[in-house]
Amino acid sequence: MTFNSRWRNRQLREHVAVIDDRLIPTLVLKNATYLNVFLKKWMQAHIWIYEDRIVYVGDRLPKHENVQMIDCENQFLVPGYIEPHAHPFQLYNPHTLSLYASQLGTSVFINDNLLYLYLLDNKKAFSILEELDDLPTSLYWWARFDSQSFLQDDEQFIRKANVLSWLKHDAVIQGGELTSWTSVLKDDDRMLHWMQETKRLRKPVEGHFPGASLETLTKMKLLGADSDHESISGEEVYRRLLLGYRVALRQSSIRPDLRKILRELREYDITSYDQIMLTTDGSPPSYYEDGIINTCINIAMEEGIPAEEAYAMGSYNAAKHFGIDHLVGSIGPGRIAHINFLEEKENPTPISVLAKGKWIKYDGNVQYEQPSFDWKKYGIEPLKLDWDLRDSDFRFFVPVGLEMANDVIMNPFTINDKLQGDEIPEDKEESFLILMDRQGEWRIATLLRGFTKSLGGLVSSYSSAGDITLIGKRKSDIHLAFNRLKEIGGGIVLADKGKIICELPLKMEGRLSDVRMEELIKCEKELSNTIKEHGYSFNDPIYTLLFLSAAHLPYIRITQRGIIDVKKKEVLFPSIMR
Repeated sequence: MTFNSRWRNRQLREHVAVIDDRLIPTLVLKNATYLNVFLKKWMQAHIWIYEDRIVYVGDRLPKHENVQMIDCENQFLVPGYIEPHAHPFQLYNPHTLSLYASQLGTSVFINDNLLYLYLLDNKKAFSILEELDDLPTSLYWWARFDSQSFLQDDEQFIRKANVLSWLKHDAVIQGGELTSWTSVLKDDDRMLHWMQETKRLRKPVEGHFPGASLETLTKMKLLGADSDHESISGEEVYRRLLLGYRVALRQSSIRPDLRKILRELREYDITSYDQIMLTTDGSPPSYYEDGIINTCINIAMEEGIPAEEAYAMGSYNAAKHFGIDHLVGSIGPGRIAHINFLEEKENPTPISVLAKGKWIKYDGNVQYEQPSFDWKKYGIEPLKLDWDLRDSDFRFFVPVGLEMANDVIMNPFTINDKLQGDEIPEDKEESFLILMDRQGEWRIATLLRGFTKSLGGLVSSYSSAGDITLIGKRKSDIHLAFNRLKEIGGGIVLADKGKIICELPLKMEGRLSDVRMEELIKCEKELSNTIKEHGYSFNDPIYTLLFLSAAHLPYIRITQRGIIDVKKKEVLFPSIMR
C-alpha cells in the first residue's frame, strides 16, 4: 500500500466481489441525498462502503440481509473537506490537528514539511509520515525548497533537507511554497532545478507571490509555478485566474480576506469556480474553535456562491489540483470514504463524519477515541537548555529597531533614546528584543516597538527557525520567564512584576504541544488575551512570534545572521558570539 495507490490487488478483487454480492459491504448509506461534484448536482443513491473505500453509488441495495445500514433520509452528504495549504506545526502537531479537524469535517490535509527539516533526518521524518497514515484522516505533504529565514548555515539546512528525496516520496504531492521566488527570478538555478524536477514528477509547484504584478506572475508561470494563495483582493485573484493559476482563497487569523475577495470578484463576472480552492493557511489553535474548511465554505455560501460550487471549492477542486481526485474530494466509486453528513445544505458543519470508513462523529457525538502518538521514539523530546541568560545579553549596539506595522510586517526605525537600563518606562512604546541561539552560542539584541505597553517579560522557544525570542519591558522579568521556560521544557512564558502570569508549555522540542486541541485552544486563548491586556493591539501575537525571524515578509527582520533588510537580502547588523 502507498499513499497514492492505497489498495493491493487482493483488496481490489474484494471490492469488486462486494458489487457481485459475494462479499458483504461494511456499511451501506441508504436513501442518501449526496452532492455529485462531477455534475455539481444533488442526487439520490445508496452508497456502499467496504472498509475504507466507497465501492458503489447507485440505486441498488445489497442482497445480503445482515448488512449494517444507515438511513440518511433528511440528511445531505458531501465529500470530506480538504485543507490545501496547512502548516500543521502552529503550536499543535499534525496528529492532534487532523483528528480535531476531522470532527468538524476537514479530513484531508496537504501539509508543510518545514519543521521536519529542522528537527529530523529524512529517515525518521518519512517513518512519521507512514505512521500518521494509519489515522482515519488523509495527510499529504509538500517539499520545501528553502528555510523561510536567514540561517547561520543555509547550506547545511539544504543538505539536511535533501529536497529531491522529499519530492520523490509518495506522500509528497507538491513542491514549494516558493517563499524565495525572487531568487528564482534572479539567478537561483538550484531552486529552478527543483521546480523542474517537481514538474517532471507531475506534481504542482506552489507560489508565494504577495502583491505580484501580471508580469511577475507571467514570469513565474514560465518558470513552473502552478498555484498561489497570497491574493488579498478580487483583482489579484483575477490576475492569477487569467494566467491559468489555481488560486486558494485565504481566510486566516492574520489574513481574513475571503469575504472581501468574494465580494470584489463579483465585478469580474466570474462564472466558473473550478480553479479556486479555500484555505485557512495554518492559523493558531483558537482560530479553529469552530472548524477549518467548513467555516470557509460557510462564508462562501453567505456571499452568494452556489452551494454546489462552495463545497467543490472546499474539496474536489483541491483534489484535482494535486492529482489525488481518484482518492479524495468526491463521493464516488473508488474513493476513500471521507463523507460529511449535513442537516442542511446551507450548513457545512457536519452532524456526522466518516473518515476512511470510520465514524469520527455520529449524530453530534464524537465516536473516534484519539490514540496517542509516541513522538519520543523519533527523538522529539522536551527542550533542554544548558546555558543561562546573562546581563550582557541585553546590551545592544544596533541603531535600528523593529516597528510593528501589523501582526507580521516590521518597519525599521532609528533608535534615538538611550534605553540600556534595567527597565523601559511604560510611556515608551519600545521593548527589549533579543534573539538567541538554542545552544546559547550567539545573540542579536535591539528594540521592538508596538508589541506591548506594559508586559515585563515574554520568552518563547516557538519561532520560525526555532531560536529563543525574548521580549519585554524589564530585564528581571525576562530573566524570570527564561528560567521558567527551562523548567517546563520549552514553550511561551509570560512574567510581570516578579511573577509568572501565564505559560504555554510546548513539550515537543519547545515548538509543539502534545495535548489535545481542545485543551490547547483554551491555553492559547488565555496566553493571547494576556498579551493583549498588556497593550498588544493587533490580532495574532502567536503569528508575531513565529514571523519575527521569517525572511519572506517585509521589511526588516531579526534572524540568526542578524538584522536583515528583506528586500535587499542584506545583513544590516550581524549577530554576535556570546
